[in-house]
Amino acid sequence: MPASMSVPPPSVGVWLIGARGSVATTAVAGCAAMTAGLHTPTGLITETPLFADTGLPPLASLVFGGHDTTDCPLPKRAEALAAAGVLPYDLPTTITSELAAADREIRTGGPFPGDTRSADELISSFTADIEDFVRRRGLTRAVVVNVASTEPAPTGAALPPSALYATAALRAGCPYVNFTPSTGLHHATLATLAASSGLPYAGRDGKTGQTLLRSVLGPMFAQRALTVRAWSGTNLLGGGDGAALADPAAAAAKNAGKARVLTDTLGRAPEGETHIDDVPALGDWKTAWDHIAFDGFLGTRMVLQTTWQGCDSALAAPLVLDLARLLARAHEAGLTGPLRELAFYFKDPVGEAPSALGEQYTALAGFAERLRGHRAGAGQPERGPSPTASSEAGPA
Repeated sequence: MPASMSVPPPSVGVWLIGARGSVATTAVAGCAAMTAGLHTPTGLITETPLFADTGLPPLASLVFGGHDTTDCPLPKRAEALAAAGVLPYDLPTTITSELAAADREIRTGGPFPGDTRSADELISSFTADIEDFVRRRGLTRAVVVNVASTEPAPTGAALPPSALYATAALRAGCPYVNFTPSTGLHHATLATLAASSGLPYAGRDGKTGQTLLRSVLGPMFAQRALTVRAWSGTNLLGGGDGAALADPAAAAAKNAGKARVLTDTLGRAPEGETHIDDVPALGDWKTAWDHIAFDGFLGTRMVLQTTWQGCDSALAAPLVLDLARLLARAHEAGLTGPLRELAFYFKDPVGEAPSALGEQYTALAGFAERLRGHRAGAGQPERGPSPTASSEAGPA
């Protein structure tokens, strides 16, 4: 091959659970836009100097597919998001072919209402879809990322849908990211499977707005020796997430991570609650208010109020792309188990990890150095999905 010709990087799969939702569509559209040079990588930490020379797969090497229970094609979904101001108005037309290519790789998920398939049958079906995707597209590896709507916390031994998909990811030999507060690999019966899989995984519940701010403000009060008496919050949001969180059980799962950040950073749980209200008219936009009552010197009572307004999908999509690239690189480097250093991205991170954003960023920087070290010591063979993974992992 002439020296002027470069070998394209190996392709890496990103298999999205909830592949036709707002977050997934925004991530696919954003990746296409950045690859084409139409937009800068604002919000992608993996595109900052922190991760230079760590061997991450290029954005252009990512191939998208996934599962969903809806049938609205990605180009149409992107048009709706552009009409709502989530995507640039002309972007869906510019990247129609990329959206259509990703849509062709989306398979029907489940379970549906009245679905008679057993848990093992569903897991086997999901696993086969992922393995087929990797094989047909000639991928070196694939990362499974859950960006589906929040589900209620499980009340019995049966695996909820998020845990079925998580099991399928491990069976297919794929690293797994739970970007939602849903159960995923957190189900007690999956602990042994996760530990024995030899795969890296991360989660849960992407930290994009209110909790991101709390992870900064909580340590500030603690470090300045200011006593927080009460911390109350309200979230107004619409879209699919708002509808899903209208279920009190789903909202409780979401709020657990928000509460953990305050307890961990303040050293105790302050008075007050966080409410989530579904406002369909807001669509993909959300508003979060916090009211913080605290005591200063000589018991002087004071209040801090914050308002966060943002587009949830635009906040989440770059983090999803970051995590897909980081898990793919971790898999290539042979890292296994929960990646605690990625707590920076989550409200309720797996494993023992700090909750303060500054400490989490320090850990993330350490992870970047860890990846550089593996690159410097390169020589291990490329590892794709394990050919024996599907025979080792069964349903709980």
